[in-house]
Amino acid sequence: MSWHTELLLSLVLLSSVPSETKNVLFLLADDGGFEMGAYRNRIVQTPFLDALAKESLIFNNAYASVSSCSPSRASILTGMPEHQNGQYGLHNGVHNFNSLPKVHSISSVLGKAGIRTGLIGKKHVGSDETYKFDYERTEEQYPINQVGRNITQIKLFVREFLQQTKSTSNGPFFLMVSFHDPHRCGHVTPQYGSFCERWGSGEKGMGLIPDWHPIYYVWDEIDLPYYVPDTQPARYDLAAQYTTISRLDQGVGLVLKELRDAGLEDDTLVVYTSDNGPPMPAARTNLYDPGMAEPMFIRSPEKGVRRNEVTYSMTSHLDLVPTILEWFNLTHPQPTTLTGRSLLPLLFQEPSNQPDDAVFASQSFHEITMTYPMRAIRTKRYKLIHNLNYQLPFPIDQDLYVSPTFQDILNRTFTNQPVPWYKTLSTYYHRPEWELYDLKMDPTESRNLFGKSNMKDTFRQLSERLQKWLEVTKDPFRCAPDGVLQDTGAYLNIPTCLPLGH
Repeated sequence: MSWHTELLLSLVLLSSVPSETKNVLFLLADDGGFEMGAYRNRIVQTPFLDALAKESLIFNNAYASVSSCSPSRASILTGMPEHQNGQYGLHNGVHNFNSLPKVHSISSVLGKAGIRTGLIGKKHVGSDETYKFDYERTEEQYPINQVGRNITQIKLFVREFLQQTKSTSNGPFFLMVSFHDPHRCGHVTPQYGSFCERWGSGEKGMGLIPDWHPIYYVWDEIDLPYYVPDTQPARYDLAAQYTTISRLDQGVGLVLKELRDAGLEDDTLVVYTSDNGPPMPAARTNLYDPGMAEPMFIRSPEKGVRRNEVTYSMTSHLDLVPTILEWFNLTHPQPTTLTGRSLLPLLFQEPSNQPDDAVFASQSFHEITMTYPMRAIRTKRYKLIHNLNYQLPFPIDQDLYVSPTFQDILNRTFTNQPVPWYKTLSTYYHRPEWELYDLKMDPTESRNLFGKSNMKDTFRQLSERLQKWLEVTKDPFRCAPDGVLQDTGAYLNIPTCLPLGH
């Protein structure tokens, strides 16, 4: 090889590898969806998120692997689905779910590599050692609204973290800013509104967040997403959510300004997404698209990356840990346990040949009383959901149940009034074991094609792929509901599903 070839090869390699000084800023919304201009919402005002999107690669096929707060956060931080990391449901209070002892989170892996880690805002995952950060300002030390919704306080915490990082190690960092907006709060503090949209607004008795300039929306001018019933209570509910979206958006702007003022913008990979879908019917706690489809942007400081472009590659939250590890040139201590892939190559080029990629989802609990295990595979065209507890009614979480939207559905149903919704309460509660949807022809997932003769091959292919993923990730539910998982025994030396019948 000639020296000019070697030089050219070196230059090519250097152009595709991040610089030595590199950091990650991970911005996470709480129950946020596509309520922003970047995703063509024409009503809600999100100038800071829209500006970030223009500097980023925008993901149009990004999905959560579980549609519930604690399990989603655990999956994001470990790169493992909830049934693999063990965080089956909500961590706090009587729920008491925790990840398994030997699970590694991204914070523990980075910490052992000498990278400073920080978490500001909502933590909501268990096992202190598994999810330990060097710098923590979370609900474990402060009221959740102060660390998750008070964007002035969040700004000051970010400033403190960056200053401490510079004065101590001056090395790379991973900082997660986990907003509590736009999560509901009406079941806990109804005086602040259904989404805490009045908290910190400057109204009498509401306190003041100095950096927040509330934006209020007219309820009858909102464009409703298809999964929200077209009623006045639901429109009021959504208008309140939009106001807290403005608080989240302005908080994102403050955090990015702190990064820029610290002179770290050109060394930092910025990721924005949400843990799961909005707290509305058919969204959060569901594996329908409103529950698992997520906004996501990634802004890279590297030269030659794609900005203000869209990728349609199928992407999972399980891909975030591999992405962050590659950014820091690290390997996972248990590489065979991760099924995600790094997204860094997408930042430079869209694959010319995109195979029939799929993302997978696994849901077991939300609250401890909400046992409804579901497993799903989604390709660009099809979605297959396996409802393991299909003989039970679908459970409703506390804050959705008392919400204006759901209470109106209940009242209309029980008084025999029309419900202007794409479902009925009965079909929402009572679901078949298998749901198969052609998302190209039926994007609202309204026509179940399971059992149709022309869909037998599609069902077989999807169910086989789903089952293989469950086996690779060692899902303890993988034999349900028709079998029992036999893990060990005198007659068997490999895990096997034994039938419940004779």
